[in-house]
Amino acid sequence: MIRILTYLLLAALPVLAQKSGDWQLLWSDEFKGPANSAPDESKWSYELGGGGWGNRELEVYTKNPENAFEDGKGHLVIRAIKTAEGGYTSGRLRTLDKFSFTYGKAAARIRIPRGQGIWPAFWMMGIDIKSAGWPRAGEIDIMENIGKEPNAVHGTIHGPGYSGAQSIGEKVELPSGGAFADDFHEYAVVWSPGKIVFEVDGKPFHEVTPAKLPKGAKWVYDHPFYLLLNLAVGGAWPGNPDATTQFPQEMVVDWVRVWQPKS
Repeated sequence: MIRILTYLLLAALPVLAQKSGDWQLLWSDEFKGPANSAPDESKWSYELGGGGWGNRELEVYTKNPENAFEDGKGHLVIRAIKTAEGGYTSGRLRTLDKFSFTYGKAAARIRIPRGQGIWPAFWMMGIDIKSAGWPRAGEIDIMENIGKEPNAVHGTIHGPGYSGAQSIGEKVELPSGGAFADDFHEYAVVWSPGKIVFEVDGKPFHEVTPAKLPKGAKWVYDHPFYLLLNLAVGGAWPGNPDATTQFPQEMVVDWVRVWQPKS
């Protein structure tokens, strides 16, 4: 269930998030490591493997330094590569077992990649994913882009009874001719009891509450979640790369930060 908003109209929406002075920083990664260094292992771990990830994706996620590294300029780079054999490798990082939180604001400043079949994401999963399974653990997709929509990003939740094609989401579009891959943008979610608000560049574009769930569906967003960053290639939603898709493609992350309200 996806609706579309135009980026220029975001400022006209009610200001649903708290002001910046109401927040205190809880956790962050500013990616200040030296060039070609691995992501900070005290904050991130790798999620590895292929097999489609339930979405018919083509990439294999690795811990190879060419797929995820800090560039020495204050950025994390997640790089999707086409191999000599015609396959794809990429990176998928998560904070599971290292950092999680319940309620607050999670944001990242990212320059996304581009191209048919390219699928970057900044998102969150419930820490009980291993025991509860998906989608009962809950999923909050703060930002997803599919390359065939260069001027749009999506904000979505998945839970029991409203997952996959029945998820609850909206997409927001840049003005005609613009592409999110042209520059860095800030993608955020403001999460409080009974409410999740999605933002781009500080402007809200999507709000979800229990009242918006299908009748009888369960709200599964009142427990700790962890963060993920990944760059997928192909899949049922974006489609596969074609002759126009250039490799490598890079998702460049300037910072990731989590705040909680000041007490």
